Amino acid sequence: MSLWDVTVSIFWFMVLVAWIWLFIAILGDLFSDQETSGWAKAAWTLFMVVVPWLGCLTYLIFRGRSMNERSRQRALRQEQELRRYVQDVAAAPKTDSMASELTKLVDLRDRGAISAEEYDRAKAQVLGATVPAPRAARETVRPS
Repeated sequence: MSLWDVTVSIFWFMVLVAWIWLFIAILGDLFSDQETSGWAKAAWTLFMVVVPWLGCLTYLIFRGRSMNERSRQRALRQEQELRRYVQDVAAAPKTDSMASELTKLVDLRDRGAISAEEYDRAKAQVLGATVPAPRAARETVRPS
C-alpha cells in the first residue's frame, strides 16, 4: 500500500467521522426542537436514514439557521444558569476563617474545655493536615 493510498484512506475515514458527527448533531437538534411535530420528526429521520448524505445536506439547507438559533438559545440558557449558580454560591454565608477557628480552639484549650491532644487533633483538622491518632491507639501491646 503506497503513501497516497494511506492518505486517501485517512481522508475518507475523517469524512465518515465528520458525517456521523453531523448526523448525530442533526438528530439531537431535530428531537430537541419543541416546534416540530412528531410526524415531521419521523419524516426527517426516515429521510436521513434512507438517503443519509442527501438527508443531512437537505436538513442543513432548510433548517440550518433555526438549528443554529436553537443552539445559541441553549448556550445562553446554560450561561444564565451558570451565572445564577455562581451568584448563589458567592452570596452564601461564609464559614469562619481558619484564623478565627484556631483562635476559638486556643480559647477552649486555655479554659480547659478541651485537652491538649484534642486541641492538636482539631487544629490539624482546621489546617487540613492528617489527624494524628490518639496516643493510646498508637501504643501497641506487645505480647511477652
